[in-house]
Amino acid sequence: MIEQNLSWPSVQLKNVLRYIDERVEVDDMTEYVTIMVKRRHGGLQERERLFGHQIKTKKQFRLVPGAFIISRIQCWHQAYAIVPQAMPPNMIASTNYDQFSISPNVDRRFFWWLSYSPLFTETVRSSASGVVIEKMVFDRDAWLQKEIPLPPISEQRRIVARIQQLSAKVEEARFLRQQATERANSLPFAASESLFPTDGEKVPIGRLGEFTSRITKGESPEWQGFTYQEAGPMFIRSEKVLWGTLDLSKPMHIPLEFHDKLKRSQLRPGDVLINLVGASIGRSCVVPDGIGAANVNQAVAVISPDPKSLDSKYLMHFLISRPAQDVIHAGKVETARPNISLGDLRDLLIPVPSLLEQRRIVTNLENLQVKVDAMKQLQAVTATEIEALVPSILDKAFKGEL
Repeated sequence: MIEQNLSWPSVQLKNVLRYIDERVEVDDMTEYVTIMVKRRHGGLQERERLFGHQIKTKKQFRLVPGAFIISRIQCWHQAYAIVPQAMPPNMIASTNYDQFSISPNVDRRFFWWLSYSPLFTETVRSSASGVVIEKMVFDRDAWLQKEIPLPPISEQRRIVARIQQLSAKVEEARFLRQQATERANSLPFAASESLFPTDGEKVPIGRLGEFTSRITKGESPEWQGFTYQEAGPMFIRSEKVLWGTLDLSKPMHIPLEFHDKLKRSQLRPGDVLINLVGASIGRSCVVPDGIGAANVNQAVAVISPDPKSLDSKYLMHFLISRPAQDVIHAGKVETARPNISLGDLRDLLIPVPSLLEQRRIVTNLENLQVKVDAMKQLQAVTATEIEALVPSILDKAFKGEL
C-alpha cells in the first residue's frame, strides 16, 4: 500500500477542483464524438461518432481539455482520466461523467499520479453509494469534502519529473523484455527453416496424401439434429487445437450415436489434427494416448500418418513450421472465413527423410522448445518484477523519498 507523506499539508478537494457544468445543445445535423473512460486508469477514449439525431439523451457535456474526468458509475474501479489537450471537435460526455478543472496551484500531472494512490482511491470509493459495487453511484459533493495531502507546487513538479524519469526506464525495461519474448518465440520457427528443407536436394519430397491412410474432417452435430451432452465421446473443435498441443480442459461431448455415424473422423492416438477455418488456420497437434472415444467438427482435419514412413510428431512439427505455414496461408481461400481444403492438405509437399532422421529432428525441436519455455518462465518472473516497479516508485514519491 502506498503511504502518504504526513508532513505535507492536507487540503480539501473542493479547494483544488472546480466542478464544470458546460452543457452542449445537441444539433441533429452535427456529428459528435462520444467517449468512455476505461477502468484502472485506462484513460479516456473515443466510443463512437454519432449525429445529433442519433443521440437519445440530449443532456450532454462539453469536454474541457486538461480537466479531471470521473465516471459516476465506474468510479469504484478507478475509471478516471485527464482530458487530453488535443482532441477531436465536438467531443462530448454523457451525464455518467463529472468533470473538474484543476487549480493552477496543482500540477495536473502530479494530480494524475496522486490518483493512483490508495488514499485517493479511498476518497472516491467512500463517496460512492449503493448496495452492489457494480451499481455504486458517485456523490460529487461528498467527494469534494475529502482531503488529500498536497506539497508546494515546486515540489509537485520535482516529483513529477522524477516519476517520469523513472517511468521511462520502466517502459524501456518492458520493451526489452517484450523483444526477448518475441525472439524466444521465433526460435522454433527459425530452426524449422533448416530442419525442413523443401527443395528436394537433401531429402525426398512427396505429397502428404502419399504418406497417410486418411485425411478427413468431421461435421457439426447440430447439422445432423444432435446436441451436446454432459457425457459421451469427446468432441474436438478448432479452439482446442493449439500450436503443438491439444487442450483437453472443459471438454464437450456428443451422443454415441453421432460418433458412430461419423466413423471416418473418429480419432486414434497418433493422429495429427490441423485447423482448416478461421483465424486459427494451420494450428496443429498430435492426438495423445488415452484420449478414448473422440471426434472432430468440420473445422478440424484428421490426418493419420502411415507409421512405416511418417512419424506423427514429425508431421505435426512440419505443419507448424515456417515453410509449411507459408504454403498453408498462401493457399487459403479468402471468403467470409478464410479456409484451406482437404485437397490442399493432400497436395502439400513434405520432406520425408528416414524415420530415424525424423525422430532426430523431433528430439532437436522438443529440446529447443524446453529451452524456450524456460526462457519464457524467466521472462514471466521479470515481467512481474517490472510491473512492481511503478507502485514502488509511487510509494516513494508520496512518502517524499524521491
